[in-house]
Amino acid sequence: MVMPAITEPVTTIEQLHALPEDGLRHELLDGVHVVTPAPQVPHQLIVLGLIRALDAVLIRRDDLQLFTSPADVVLTPRTLVQPDVLIVRKTPGQPIRAWSEMGIPLLAIEILSPSTASRDRGVKRRIYQTSGVGEYWIVDLDARLIERWTPRDQRPEVLAETLAWTLPGGASGIIDVEALFTSLDR
Repeated sequence: MVMPAITEPVTTIEQLHALPEDGLRHELLDGVHVVTPAPQVPHQLIVLGLIRALDAVLIRRDDLQLFTSPADVVLTPRTLVQPDVLIVRKTPGQPIRAWSEMGIPLLAIEILSPSTASRDRGVKRRIYQTSGVGEYWIVDLDARLIERWTPRDQRPEVLAETLAWTLPGGASGIIDVEALFTSLDR
């Protein structure tokens, strides 16, 4: 895919939204415009596995909403991210109809790729932590593990077998991390 021609740096959300649709993922990280290509098949298989596991619990919840990227999540006036998977709080009986109606995610998940790994573990992790995202999971396809971060963490919890999770309001479940990654071998 050809990158769009940009004559001036994109440093605001308004400029980001004014870009022509090009099939790529555009984010603004503390005023820095970053572009990534469409994800590869293993990435999408893991997204699908996570959606199945999370939705099995959230399907019964009217106060939480599960989304996948692309989703414009504005965390600050100079920060718009697109987590691969996210869960947000919503008002029961009132569907979220626009990205601007979402608050800070309770959970944001990024699946690492060679082009995004350093950004996902570095600047995006710090952004998620300082913006008040409840939990941030980094899914490492090569190591076949999930790193779990909370806003206060200096180091992640590293999970390779199971991941027990709980969100505010009592939504909880267990993800079989080993089984999640076996979908890549089928």
